[in-house]
Amino acid sequence: MATTWDEAFANEYEEWSAHMVADVAFYVDLARETDGPLVELAIGNGRVAISVARETGRRVIGVDASATMLEQARIRAAQEGVELDLREGDMRDLTLDEPAALIYCPFRSLQHLPTWADRRRTFERVAASLLPEGRFAWNAIAFDHHIAARLDGEREERPVPHTTRFAVGDNRIDIVLDDGATSSSWWATKNEWLGLIDVAGLELEALYGGFGREPFTEDSREYVFIARRPVR
Repeated sequence: MATTWDEAFANEYEEWSAHMVADVAFYVDLARETDGPLVELAIGNGRVAISVARETGRRVIGVDASATMLEQARIRAAQEGVELDLREGDMRDLTLDEPAALIYCPFRSLQHLPTWADRRRTFERVAASLLPEGRFAWNAIAFDHHIAARLDGEREERPVPHTTRFAVGDNRIDIVLDDGATSSSWWATKNEWLGLIDVAGLELEALYGGFGREPFTEDSREYVFIARRPVR
């Protein structure tokens, strides 16, 4: 089971993620506020981590299950002259040599974990891998049935030709390329995310409705979470 951008989509990732730029400054700012090791889960091609490393002057540990994505990140980091410590692995089995001050997971990548058990395991591994007062940050969609109804079954040309399908009973979104390659993600409610924070022994620091740290309201369509490992 893939827990990152599916291998079949790796060559399309740069085009697919080109529109997502607002999150970079958010995660860079979190890293600047942090004194200690930095870890990105589902690093992909290094889109966020390279900026974090460049702006902070610090090494970023990047974990991804896709060897193809890691190779892209390796090439991009070399071109940018920044240091990434790239590790192929499953975020559900996260193990670090030393605890991190910040672990973050951008671009809704936690949604590639299909079950509560998968997410709980990931959150527990993250909590165990953080320093006291260390932070865990991620973003995810806030499901909008109006958007789902409009997009379900529709073929779109941009950013690459694809069809989006919603399986509401399974909380699943399938993105299907014309050649049949499929990437699936599973959305969660606000209370499900809050429950994961709780069972992992973390504490909610902030929930924003966007990367400008605007308040989360009933009209928000993005969850931007920061959780913290408390001092016990």
